[in-house]
Amino acid sequence: MHNNHHIFADGDLGRSENTLRIDRLDNDPKHLAVESLDSLYLHGQLTFNTRALGLLNEHGVPAHVFGWNDYYCGSYLPKRSHVSGNTVVEQVRAYEDADRRLSIATDIIAASIHNMRVNLRYYNTRGHDFTESIAELDALKDRTQTESDIESLRGVEALARKEYYTCFDAILRDPFELIRREYNPPSNEANALLSYLNAMTYTTCVSAIRKTALDPTIGFMHEPGERRFTLSLDIADIFKPILADRVMFRLVNRQQLSFDDFEDELDGCLLTEEGRAKVLGEYEDTLDKTVKHPRLSRHVSYKTLIQTDVYSLKKHILTGEDYHPTERWW
Repeated sequence: MHNNHHIFADGDLGRSENTLRIDRLDNDPKHLAVESLDSLYLHGQLTFNTRALGLLNEHGVPAHVFGWNDYYCGSYLPKRSHVSGNTVVEQVRAYEDADRRLSIATDIIAASIHNMRVNLRYYNTRGHDFTESIAELDALKDRTQTESDIESLRGVEALARKEYYTCFDAILRDPFELIRREYNPPSNEANALLSYLNAMTYTTCVSAIRKTALDPTIGFMHEPGERRFTLSLDIADIFKPILADRVMFRLVNRQQLSFDDFEDELDGCLLTEEGRAKVLGEYEDTLDKTVKHPRLSRHVSYKTLIQTDVYSLKKHILTGEDYHPTERWW
């Protein structure tokens, strides 16, 4: 099984024969067998050379780079193992066809709202009363089916997230609080934690899309633009409630994190290195958890769920077969 690997150390990343070598400033060198890697995450202040990138390229391993204070900077994506001009052409055609684009975007947002609602239903039976918010999300999910353009669909999605986030403060154990969603920079510990987990969900989607012939820059809900993978933003919207939000709730409510795992910097709040390590441990464990898939009739990991979602979208674009974005059933 291939796994993600996170490097927090400062130093140099190079190649030693057929392994990655990390020359750490504060410790002995470490070697990584690149064959076992799914994705590499660089959190420390690392320099790397073309030989290291070449090894990652040979094995199809993307490297996601996090810069100062662990803000996501971008990704080094190796050459594609799956290349199909026909797939990209059909993806562009689907984007340019207003009806097809709206249909795909509607499926994405409906699934995202469904997954928000499932989270609230879970906590509604555990000492909270989210009846009104659940009913509002029900109505907004129904409303996605009647919107006639992308802009109005975005408005529905924004209303759903606003309603959903009003419940976070009640779910989160004190002293964590989330009165309103704030980022760039995050204003408090809960916002910092959520921003970090959202970034991790996004990069997981980048890696999944890279394993197909789909172009990650051509999204359907989000507008294509410079310096971002809009299709990854689309898929991440589906999985944020399943991954980022549920991991956040567990970490806080089980007291796996405290305020000591955060630091204030330049009017913002960020996780410390120790805090990030705790978050990543829980996040990676969640990616490896399995559930019985109703259509595949077998157990699949959360990571595989994302991959299955992307393959379903690709098949829909190429053949017109129904797209099945993941709606949490378990």
